[in-house]
Amino acid sequence: MNEFMEFFNTGSAESVSTSVKLFLLLTVLSLAPSILILLTSFTRIIIVLSFVRTSLATQQMPPNQVLVGLSLFLTFFIMTPVLTEVNQEALQPLFNDEINLETAYERAATPFKEFMSKHTRQKDLELFLNYAELERPETIQDIPMTALVPAFALSEMKTAFQIGFMIFIPFLVIDMVVASILMSMGMMMLPPVMISLPFKILLFVLVDGWYLVVQSLLQSFS
Repeated sequence: MNEFMEFFNTGSAESVSTSVKLFLLLTVLSLAPSILILLTSFTRIIIVLSFVRTSLATQQMPPNQVLVGLSLFLTFFIMTPVLTEVNQEALQPLFNDEINLETAYERAATPFKEFMSKHTRQKDLELFLNYAELERPETIQDIPMTALVPAFALSEMKTAFQIGFMIFIPFLVIDMVVASILMSMGMMMLPPVMISLPFKILLFVLVDGWYLVVQSLLQSFS
């Protein structure tokens, strides 16, 4: 620790600046999974896609790697305006030594706050503000990240479950119809899922289900 402090006390301004940039990069990389999941659209997308697979009852098809990969690219697509603004307003000025680290953090937080507040329910945000006994913020910039991030994640999960419920309904109807037909034929020992699975897949393919699901997700963030 003493050697670390001695380096910053005796090192040149350029070396200190490089070390700060390296430290910042390592910090961002270590927090990248949490940032990706809780500050972006990833949570809603992966939950909805998981609901689609569950409603189809196709077990591990599509595989988890495919769902996560698709969710990642959809997240990057949706978050491109936010990430572009963060890069132009915070990262590039910081790397060019035009602003300090504190200013860069404030500039980087603003686009994320605007995105998250747009998709955060007021009830969820008030829950954390009241628990922390914080004053009601007058602007989006006044909302603390410690309250906005969990409120945003809570709202995203609720929205994703609402979309998942709507996805389940048509497939549930197919299961009920198949189960009723099998019971009327006296084939009660035959699992209805085995018979309904091909019909659910056929219906999903005919209506271009993946296109409709992705379209609904994109529109929900517009």
